[in-house]
Amino acid sequence: MANTGEAPFAGASAIIFGGAKGIGKAVALEWARRGARVAIADIDSDAAQETAGEIVKDGGEALGLGADVLSQASMEDAARKAQQAFGPADIVMNNVGAILNGHPLDIPDSEWHRIFELNYFSLVRSNAIFLPAMLERGSGHVVNTASFAGLYPYAAGRIPYASSKAAVISMSENLALLLEPKGVRVSCLVPGPVMTSISEGMKDWTPDLPMYGPGSETELLNTETVAKVLADGMRDGRILIPSDDIAFDIIARRAADPDKFTRGKIEGFASGDVGMPKLP
Repeated sequence: MANTGEAPFAGASAIIFGGAKGIGKAVALEWARRGARVAIADIDSDAAQETAGEIVKDGGEALGLGADVLSQASMEDAARKAQQAFGPADIVMNNVGAILNGHPLDIPDSEWHRIFELNYFSLVRSNAIFLPAMLERGSGHVVNTASFAGLYPYAAGRIPYASSKAAVISMSENLALLLEPKGVRVSCLVPGPVMTSISEGMKDWTPDLPMYGPGSETELLNTETVAKVLADGMRDGRILIPSDDIAFDIIARRAADPDKFTRGKIEGFASGDVGMPKLP
């Protein structure tokens, strides 16, 4: 497997929760290509082992593990196994996420809690496991996966998801304030529309409610492109890493006049423009 020798990956021990499929898998393959030893922890342990097998077959070092991010004990077990194989984690990625669609009044409380437990509190559990050792040695890199939906309003049918991803962005930026002076870096991957399987099996709680998108100015990306953007951003010391820098143009327009931006979205939805991205 070719190694680009780019920091912070060469020789690093990495663990990715939610690394068996989609963006997580592409990131695992990309980090391994850059020289990292990668533990892939996923609720689908068979898929995690398959992804690890692809890396090993290509000359890299990888380990597939089962892990349930709803369980602190399960995450701790995965962390122990990864450390036994590759040493203390230099890079931890929290990539598990769940999505749904529906009017907020149609979504039961249990689903709001489930989305936040997976998308947000899994990061809280991860921090408790990995940050003490990183802070003690004064090095490490935490990577959290958010979404364009957490940056600006458009996901009117996925409010629990959008709210949880906004919380992930806030956590990441504030962690950077606290941790980077102590030697621990923080990055937040903020994907726009990406070709993944996250919507497979997604529950629709409201019949005929559209899947509102991030805007026709955005483009549907593949996971390999997103993984390279993330790795390059980490290498360059970036904290907030959108899959496409168009996100910064959009939030700049929003910042200039938040009410005008939101009312423009309301008018667009009313006219039938649900914000679907451009196909590649």
